[in-house]
Amino acid sequence: MKSQFAETNLPLFSSSLWRPVEQELSFPPLAESLKVDAVVVGGGITGITAAYLLQKSGVQTALIEAKSILSGATGHTTAKITSQHGLIYDSLIHNHGDERAKQYYMANEEALGFIRETADLLSISCQLRTQNAYLYASTDSGAEKIHSEYKAYETLGIPAELTDSTPLPFSVTSAIRLKNQAQFHPVAYLSGLLKEFVSSGGFVYEHTRAAELVKSEMPAIVTSEGHKVSARHVIISSHYPFADFSGLQFAKLEPERSYILAARTASPFSEGMYISADDPVRSLRTAEDNGEKLVLIGGEGHKTGQTEDTYQCYEALAEYGLKYLDASDIRYRWSTQDLKTLDGVPYAGPITKQQPNILMTTGYGLWGMTNGTVSAQIAADSILGKDNPFADLYSPFRSASKSASASQFIKQNTDTAKAFVKGKFNHSNKDVDELQKDEGAKLKVNGQKAGAYRDTAGNVTLVKPVCTHMGCDLEWNNGDRSWDCPCHGSRFNTDGEILEGPAVKPLPKID
Repeated sequence: MKSQFAETNLPLFSSSLWRPVEQELSFPPLAESLKVDAVVVGGGITGITAAYLLQKSGVQTALIEAKSILSGATGHTTAKITSQHGLIYDSLIHNHGDERAKQYYMANEEALGFIRETADLLSISCQLRTQNAYLYASTDSGAEKIHSEYKAYETLGIPAELTDSTPLPFSVTSAIRLKNQAQFHPVAYLSGLLKEFVSSGGFVYEHTRAAELVKSEMPAIVTSEGHKVSARHVIISSHYPFADFSGLQFAKLEPERSYILAARTASPFSEGMYISADDPVRSLRTAEDNGEKLVLIGGEGHKTGQTEDTYQCYEALAEYGLKYLDASDIRYRWSTQDLKTLDGVPYAGPITKQQPNILMTTGYGLWGMTNGTVSAQIAADSILGKDNPFADLYSPFRSASKSASASQFIKQNTDTAKAFVKGKFNHSNKDVDELQKDEGAKLKVNGQKAGAYRDTAGNVTLVKPVCTHMGCDLEWNNGDRSWDCPCHGSRFNTDGEILEGPAVKPLPKID
């Protein structure tokens, strides 16, 4: 039997438009223990930006990454640099009040300015383009949401325009246009930052997984290979914090997967960045691939591990692209994972008041280009002893919006408990010999639960399909060929190696 993708116009394997690039650097794994002023865990936009800011200020910094630099969410984003984050400001006013909602806007605008200035300062060629950002609706119910959101813009003094006209090739009922936003090539931009970091004396180690944090006045990261990185300051920017410091950090974040296609359209697609207020949400922007213009089509978000057929997520985007954009030539497909906080604002800064030298950054809610940059600035300023105007808003131990956070905490962990119980009873009655090529399933092998995958060559790999983080049963992701945890978002490839945390140990293999 052929692979499930063979009969469609979807590429057989997932790959991001952004990776690799010619100027992308590679680095060795850490081979011995090391002592520095600061260690940053995670090689995405936050980790690289924070490391760059610290090293530039004379703080000897080491950056470690569990896989390859920029192989995580930053290398699989839509790469919009904008303060328009969907339907957010009305919610922020409700949860945080006018002042903090305005701070959120200002923080993301400053991040946009920082990226522009840094790309110019370092002469980084990264397809940085100024664009108008549109939040639009094509239905009457979506238009109601648009008008509520626009009232929030007016309350906060955000310079946006309400319109019923956009450059989209289909009609809309209402839209909010925010000018002077931007888009770019994220890997090209951050490769430029990384070169500057290294030339300034910074250390970078790839394939170096942080497995343990030793907490003290001089904390240390212990890697999975047993090497130790001691530092006066630690920034954990590993997407999902790999260690739990103040208790239940993993329970305060909701992992969500979303999907992206890069396609060529029969007719030229207008400039601009777009996100819909209707359900299902759709995200659109242009991109360049070897001088050719493509359109990125994003959407189909769901909680990690809690959709049975992720392949259908790609199919839904392909059908949308064909129907509304005449996009039948799909060049790339990929998915990404991000985390949402309980109250809609990321966590960035010292994890507890008692340990100001251990900082975390996470929870960007699918808007990591600006929020990741803000978080890097907050973390770097904390280490450098500088006041940051947005530190209180993004603080991991903030007290604002306790009621909203409490209700979300209950909902999030009720869903997690249901997923935990459901997984214990969920497996296929198939025998391993019945698996088709390019098919995965949870089976019983010699009376033992096994995660089985038969590759396109017919070889079968068996792993124990139980998350090494907290013991939740994993679910097969047929769209990306991975084992995903429905509780806290850890993901593993077909050989059991870690793709996403918070898990720090691979899956045991079954002979």
